[in-house]
Amino acid sequence: MTAPKVFGIAGWKNSGKTGLAVRLVTEFTRRGYKISTIKHAHHDFDIDKVGADSYRHRQAGAHEVTIVSGTRYAIMHELRGAPEPAFEEILARLAPCDLVLIEGYKREPIPKIEARRLEAANRTPLAPDDPHIAAIAADHPVTDTALPVFDLDDTAAIADFIAEIVGLEARR
Repeated sequence: MTAPKVFGIAGWKNSGKTGLAVRLVTEFTRRGYKISTIKHAHHDFDIDKVGADSYRHRQAGAHEVTIVSGTRYAIMHELRGAPEPAFEEILARLAPCDLVLIEGYKREPIPKIEARRLEAANRTPLAPDDPHIAAIAADHPVTDTALPVFDLDDTAAIADFIAEIVGLEARR
């Protein structure tokens, strides 16, 4: 099985990563591509509701709980003290698709774009220390780089750039 095409969106908190990811999913889907995403959270999170049957299954000690309906399914895997799974392990669990957009995982050695917002400009830029950053998307002028710089809201141009970097075939 061939590895999926992946491209990351990295940046500090409040840099515009999620907004860019959502716009890119919309744009690539509009172009006819099948897109999956992986979002890395640096905090505890839960997609379940206290008191729901699936929550009760997890609380009882289930290792994995799968919820299935006619419109979607979700698998919740409890780590129960085990280490966070490696990026490659999570990637391997995804169904085949044209492109996996990665939000977060800023230290992974994958091609990525750095999102920057002026309001978060006091943070140290990632690009100078990460050779995997292929471009910068910012809501302000960026002049201290030789990398391509895109307007953070120029979704079509950023999608074109990503498609070229990962080798997505044009769709009509």
